Amino acid sequence: MTSPQDSSPAWPLNGRTAVVTGATSGIGRAIIGELGRAGAACVLHGRRPEVVEQVTAEFAEQLPSLHSTVFDLREHEAYEDFVEQTWRDFGPLDIWVNNAGADVLTGARAQDSFEDKMRLLWEVDLVSTVRLSRLVGTKMKKVGRGTIVNIGWDQAEQGMAGDSGELFATIKGGIMAFSRSLAQSLAPEVRVLCVAPGWIRTAWGNQASEAWQRRARRECLLDRWGTPEDVARVVRFVVSEEAAFVNGQIIPVNGGFRWNSS
Repeated sequence: MTSPQDSSPAWPLNGRTAVVTGATSGIGRAIIGELGRAGAACVLHGRRPEVVEQVTAEFAEQLPSLHSTVFDLREHEAYEDFVEQTWRDFGPLDIWVNNAGADVLTGARAQDSFEDKMRLLWEVDLVSTVRLSRLVGTKMKKVGRGTIVNIGWDQAEQGMAGDSGELFATIKGGIMAFSRSLAQSLAPEVRVLCVAPGWIRTAWGNQASEAWQRRARRECLLDRWGTPEDVARVVRFVVSEEAAFVNGQIIPVNGGFRWNSS
């Protein structure tokens, strides 16, 4: 494997190794594809072995340097072992993207109570981001380099009415605040960024009602839904040397938010 200094404009992440959690679908899957095509050796993380195996096989031809790992992020007591094994098998790691998040908007979980949804989001989104970032960040700081990217939400700071707004503002707002503080702790060796997607057409967006379809377009200055690829391209930029002087920032990916959208 080449060193990070051997990157080129055509392969800006050549020589880098990246881990993306929750990478079997949606935004995570798009990030794996984007980083891999930019030259990074990627480690695809997922919770279900059969899904991880399937997605890894689907990427096999276009991403020859793709590896995979299986771990349930609800197993908090095993985080240290997970990071140690990942670092031992694939490291030293240059990029870690905490993308994994619980789906409480579609499927069976959509019928859960507010309290159950909050508990799941707390465990899978917030606790995993905090714990994994701290564990990986400590290792990166020791080797003198690395970039951590966390996933927030563009409306977490302004707020959005309703159960979903309250849930995601609480959890993603915590991730965003944590990311700013972690950047202070790990500087100057390690950069920490938080990408905050807006209306992105993932599983929920594909089945959302016409009212939500109109709202998503109305609140975007570009008059369209974002795509997982829109988010992935921003992640690829912030982990590259082109963004070497960008640190501790929350970066909205929403096409520009229309504040007076009513």
